[in-house]
Amino acid sequence: MTKDILAVIQREMGAFSKGQRRIANYILNSYDKAAFMTASKLGRTVDVSESTVVRFAAELGYDGYPSMQKALQEVIRNKLTAVQRIEVTNDRLGDHDVLPTVLNSDAENIRLTLETVDRDSFNRSVTAILAARRIYIMGVRSAAALSSFLGFYFNMMFENVVVAHTNSSSELFEQILRIGEGDVIIGISFPRYSKRTVKAMQYAKDRGASVIAITDADVSPLAEIADYSLMAKSDMVSFVDSLVAPLSLVNALLVAVSRKKSEELAGTFSRLEKIWDEYEVYEKPEEQGTEN
Repeated sequence: MTKDILAVIQREMGAFSKGQRRIANYILNSYDKAAFMTASKLGRTVDVSESTVVRFAAELGYDGYPSMQKALQEVIRNKLTAVQRIEVTNDRLGDHDVLPTVLNSDAENIRLTLETVDRDSFNRSVTAILAARRIYIMGVRSAAALSSFLGFYFNMMFENVVVAHTNSSSELFEQILRIGEGDVIIGISFPRYSKRTVKAMQYAKDRGASVIAITDADVSPLAEIADYSLMAKSDMVSFVDSLVAPLSLVNALLVAVSRKKSEELAGTFSRLEKIWDEYEVYEKPEEQGTEN
């Protein structure tokens, strides 16, 4: 179910038993810690039994504690400050070796993305991009890396690409001023979601453009606006946003679009190779001389 679990807990507080109220108060006051506790640990922390914690989850309408925990994690990710992110990560890592823990987490995010991504939305996004009059790509802050990467390759495929990312809200809307019917905007944002990206996507939607969201969950404000949503799992690595799975999804989108334009791209890259050679864009291995 998609709902703000914190708001539900506050609303139902009067109906809880004494033990359940202790759980509720702890979650409301320390949601950043509670979201990553097992039912047993949460029970010990507030001095109630594990079964009371499980019944609390059922009281909120979840089919088990893991479902409630997942909902809490999804909803609170946009509420955590950078300091809270560091604290949560330190609690989760404990004494574990950082390198394999983070890399394994990224690998798991890619696996989960593959399992949950909406193939129909993916295919429809490819079709919309190929038919677009203009393609706008919107991503700010850490998501700017993804939008720049997507824009770099789309600019090799299309003549009508605008990568809009700026620190100024006014400049942002100047860049997408003429967006309208027949155009596509691809908005990219992950917790904590960018308000500028959300507003730009809503502006594009109001102007009749097709809206594609690359984000993490149905509760994302981008998903609520989008015609097509491409979900990729992201995770907190301290104050750093883990964007490995989103980048993999962007790669898949690029490959899917490029396969539809393969003949045209062959000619484009043939011309580019000549330009790269002429202007020495890339280092070339030195040719081995032959002995006489």
